[in-house]
Amino acid sequence: MRLGRWIHAGAMALGFGLLLSGCASPSKTATGQSLDQLLADPALHGATVSLMVRDARSGNTLYQHNPRTRLVPASNLKLLTTAAAMDVLGPHYQFATQLLTNGTQQGERLVGNLYLRGLGDPTLQFADYQALAAQLASKGVRQVQGDLVFDDTWFDAERLGVDWSHDDESTYYGAQISALTVSPNADFDAGTVLVTAKAPVRVGQPVGVEIFPPTDYLQLSNRAVSGPGNTYGINRRHGTNLLQLSGAVAPGKQSKQLVSVWEPTQLVANLFEQALAQQGITVLGRRVIGGASPAAANVLAEHRSAPLQELITPLLKLSNNNMSEALLKAMGRQSTNSGTAAAGVVAVAGFLKRQGLDTAALNQVDGSGLSRLNLVSSQTLTDLLLAANKQPWFNAWYNALPIAGNSDRMTGGSLRYRLRGTPAQNNLHAKTGSMGGVSSLSGYVTDAHGQRLVFAMITNNYVVSGAQVKALENRVAVALANW
Repeated sequence: MRLGRWIHAGAMALGFGLLLSGCASPSKTATGQSLDQLLADPALHGATVSLMVRDARSGNTLYQHNPRTRLVPASNLKLLTTAAAMDVLGPHYQFATQLLTNGTQQGERLVGNLYLRGLGDPTLQFADYQALAAQLASKGVRQVQGDLVFDDTWFDAERLGVDWSHDDESTYYGAQISALTVSPNADFDAGTVLVTAKAPVRVGQPVGVEIFPPTDYLQLSNRAVSGPGNTYGINRRHGTNLLQLSGAVAPGKQSKQLVSVWEPTQLVANLFEQALAQQGITVLGRRVIGGASPAAANVLAEHRSAPLQELITPLLKLSNNNMSEALLKAMGRQSTNSGTAAAGVVAVAGFLKRQGLDTAALNQVDGSGLSRLNLVSSQTLTDLLLAANKQPWFNAWYNALPIAGNSDRMTGGSLRYRLRGTPAQNNLHAKTGSMGGVSSLSGYVTDAHGQRLVFAMITNNYVVSGAQVKALENRVAVALANW
């Protein structure tokens, strides 16, 4: 998946040389034979590759290698999820978060319960919750004579995807899913907090720790010190919000790391209670987690996200898992009034069937591709890319894909360091995917004659470095750009 924001900066620097060395331009008369030669690279010995290239206008097959072999797609699965969401939810769909009451306002008192109802928005930040509290205060409310209910029932209570690895549990890309969540940043890494460790100049001294958004929902066991070795790390103990810091941070330096929380709804509760207190609003009743808002409750304040046609840009550029899972469950809720991943998968399958795709040829269990139970072929992915090309929302979706070699983070995304100085730079629009032993690249590229091609390449079960496989993907992309 995002694997430390695609690849750690240090590993990226190492891999960049490999990627560039793998981008020597082939002949402009590149043929299927040249692709055969690329796939015969020793780095792929013992691995399985599914590759298909087609003309974007006619759909004609130009090259294929194991096109119907189903493989683990990693984040290429987001192509299915986001394309379906643009159809099922619509480009103008917005997530909403509401403050409601079943009571009445009597002067400065709200007599009745106050409900904070989340409808799945993965883009909410602490400032947005503060703004909701401010809207309530602007109505003159200073006291709630009832319970404060945090309603996350729009989605089910399954916080993790099917078959997600326990190793990912505390990472930002494996964060828990809730209909009522919060992100610490504008990348919308919902369900996480940003932990900053600052090392004193004096060696051996404990690091200082800051958490954002500021909260006492998490506890710290801080054994990290100022010192050499770059051994600093954070682990969240399973089933808790105890963060265990260990190792060393270089003297005078700092380290920032996103860490997922256990039960994000509870984190929202902690933060929103802070926001109410900042506005001078007191709650006399209990905190209730997971209660449903009454159907007849009145809306006091509301926050709406940006429309989906804008949200897919950070999702696809940065390969955001939590946003993908929120979209999947939102599709389930929209289609069958069930905010589950399973219902979302059925909604995706419905979209694919409407486009004439064979849904029996794939297996999808989550929205992001983090599960290794997902299985897709290059045939299916190119079928999807061809179908998307005919949709009224295609341009927004196409532009949201990472663009090769473009250094702007929200343009190049996960491809911004790749394929620079090649015919694929600012040409290739494609989704990347990375997991242990899994790499994928699928999208659109314009050839030497100005014709747009669609392609999908999925590689599984390799034992070389991921950088070597991505170097081969780059060579394939350059061969297509020179077709």
